Amino acid sequence: MKLRTAAAMSALLLAASPALAHTGVGHADGFAAGLAHPVFGPDHLLAMLSVGVWSALAASKRVWIAPLAFVSAMLVGAGLAFAGIGLPGVESMIAASVLALGLMIVAGARLPVAAGVALAGIFAMFHGHAHASEATGGVAAYIAGFALATAAIHLAGIGIGLGASRLAVLRYGVGLAVAGSGVLFLAGG
Repeated sequence: MKLRTAAAMSALLLAASPALAHTGVGHADGFAAGLAHPVFGPDHLLAMLSVGVWSALAASKRVWIAPLAFVSAMLVGAGLAFAGIGLPGVESMIAASVLALGLMIVAGARLPVAAGVALAGIFAMFHGHAHASEATGGVAAYIAGFALATAAIHLAGIGIGLGASRLAVLRYGVGLAVAGSGVLFLAGG
C-alpha cells in the first residue's frame, strides 16, 4: 500500500508543467501576488518543498537552517534583480535546483549539512531573481509576500520530511518525483 502511495505521488509530481511562474508579463504587484507566485510555479513549489524535506532529513535538530538560508539568499537574489544585476541561466538554474534537491532527498541526507545549505542558498538566489524580475508596483509588499509564502512552503516540506524520515519508500518516492520533475524542467517540457 505504501509503495502505491509513493508511486502515485511520483506520477503526480512528474506531471507538473515547467516554469509556469515565469510568464514574463510583469504581473506581480503587491502582497497577494507575492504570496501566490511561489505557490503557482511548480518549479518554485517543488524546490521550496524539497528544501524543507531535505532539511528535516539532514538536520532534524537544526531543521530551520536550510530554510532560513534559502529565504535569505532568495532575498539577495531579488535585490540583485531590483538593482538590475543579471544572473546567467536563471531558468536553467531553477530547473537544476529541482533536480539537485530531489537527488539530495533520494540520497537520504548523506550530503553534509553545510554543503546542502550552501547549495540551497545558491539556488535560492536564482529563485529570488526570478521572483523579483516579475515584480511591478508594490514591490516591498510583493517581496514580503513571496518570502512569507516560501517560509510556509518550507514548513510544509519539513512536515513531509519528518514523515519521510520514518518511511524510506516515501523518501525515495518524493525524491525521485522531484528529481524527475527537475529533468522535465531542464528538458523544457
